[in-house]
Amino acid sequence: MLTAIVDEINARAEPYLLRRLQEIRQRLGKKHTKKLLHTEKRFVEKGWTFHIGGRTELQFNVGLEPLEGKDHLRHGVAFSFEPSRDYPSNDLIKVLRPKVERFNEFVRYSDEFLDLRMWHWRKIRRQDKRSERPDRMPSPIQPELVAPGVFVFLGQLQPMEAIDYEVVLDDFDRLLPLYEFVEGTSAFPTLTPAGNGFHFQAGYTEGLARTTANIAARELDVDLRYDRLRKALYRTLSQCFGADAVSSRELPNGIGGRIDTVVSQNGEYWFYEIKTAMSARACISDALAQLLEYAYWPGAREASRLIIVGEPELDDEARVYLARLRQQFSLPVHYQQLNLEQAVLVPAELEP
Repeated sequence: MLTAIVDEINARAEPYLLRRLQEIRQRLGKKHTKKLLHTEKRFVEKGWTFHIGGRTELQFNVGLEPLEGKDHLRHGVAFSFEPSRDYPSNDLIKVLRPKVERFNEFVRYSDEFLDLRMWHWRKIRRQDKRSERPDRMPSPIQPELVAPGVFVFLGQLQPMEAIDYEVVLDDFDRLLPLYEFVEGTSAFPTLTPAGNGFHFQAGYTEGLARTTANIAARELDVDLRYDRLRKALYRTLSQCFGADAVSSRELPNGIGGRIDTVVSQNGEYWFYEIKTAMSARACISDALAQLLEYAYWPGAREASRLIIVGEPELDDEARVYLARLRQQFSLPVHYQQLNLEQAVLVPAELEP
């Protein structure tokens, strides 16, 4: 079944930009061929395949995946950290890790793939186990997933009885710049059209994200926790400032990033960045660079207040550190603890 699907994709690729994939690989100094996707039995009989040469690359990948008792066709790009005789785990990880870093850089600042989803598989006792439903928004790949036996995917699923090959090839075309950036050495491309800028829009967008990261042998629902915090923050701020003054839509900031939550106050904006770290210091460290970029990068919409939100209590040292940033460097940076159960922000009023 998959062989016929792959043959159809290869045959239909001619009018699409994807036909240039092997030319791009040649330009990047890689071994190349005229063929697009592998059709060898050793791949398709396992229910998946990828572009020729993609074993140690961000690979264009198609495969069969069960979902709710039915097979679906997945299409998109993937990293496979599964070791083999030709690519032992240490060698494979060494090759792929810098490419993951470039993937993360692209995804962090791009709005191009918000209609696609990410998920991953992990080999457990020699069996592949999907870690989650394929409903996580595109996001950087966490370090814990760059490990032997893990397969990370960005793309879409289609029911086997209703495959739209135009969607498959259109998505491959859209993902081609991501592939070129990941596999190349060029500087980051300009992804935000000039003049789009920052546009405030009040409201809340329901989160879809959920991922499970294995940290110190514990399964942590990191993205789910983040979404609960974002929802609680939106409700709290709406009660304080009014729903029309609060946006928790992860607004584009006009320079390729997305702001967790924004409050509009008398023509000025307050930017909120939510972090799930286990100390106030870690939350501040994780959020500070993002907030400064959101507010001060050339072309960004400047904010009058930059507020880091986390669950840990603000300790004395962190309080002194933030006060120094405000007084010595005139950075309007603040921290508020969010009590998730009570939906209360502490302190209620920000320090001057």
